[in-house]
Amino acid sequence: MAYAPSAPELPESFGQQLDEEARYTYAYPYGQPTNQLGSSGMFSPETHQDIVRSFESAGGNRSGFLDESELRHALSFSGYEGISNRTIRFLLFIYKSPAESLLRLGPKEYAELWNCLAQWRAMFDRYDSDRSGKMNALELRDAFYHLGYMLPSSVLQLIILSQLDDGTGNTVDLCFDRFLECGMIVKSLTEKFKEKDPGYTGYATLSYDAFMSMVIPFIASYD
Repeated sequence: MAYAPSAPELPESFGQQLDEEARYTYAYPYGQPTNQLGSSGMFSPETHQDIVRSFESAGGNRSGFLDESELRHALSFSGYEGISNRTIRFLLFIYKSPAESLLRLGPKEYAELWNCLAQWRAMFDRYDSDRSGKMNALELRDAFYHLGYMLPSSVLQLIILSQLDDGTGNTVDLCFDRFLECGMIVKSLTEKFKEKDPGYTGYATLSYDAFMSMVIPFIASYD
């Protein structure tokens, strides 16, 4: 069973939010990130200036954090226009510090998100073969296969129906924000399942509590 994903990493803090005692460890495929915070809690000089400019454009340099509307502005400044409110809240939930009670991002969390989005965007562009800005069911299947997710056809079909059905029975294409959201959920649940299946057999025994702990955080982050 080859389901070891090569998708962009999620923040280590996300594992702490789901299970403080059994936190994830996420590999950085392009090397360990540099320290992006100075002693003041803001960005250090080696941080990419595009990250700093987008953070400051949304007012984060004044409060030290980005809330929902500010994050939307910062991402739009970085070229990620049109990301839905649902996906914005999902990203806030995934990337916020576990010590932070509010849905907002500091410089460190925003830098992690910014770098990860760039990698997801590159993957989306690679499999958006007709350059339409949208991904159809076939392109989504190919993207998951490239990421290392050997999903059963029944699971893939369920994903396609849930993400590409407009409620009328007609399939629609997937925009970047929905691809991002879908990919992060599949990656996170796969990583969590792998903790229960260290031999990569494709089977695991889970308690009811463990199962609910896997799924509920994603449901709770939505409207």
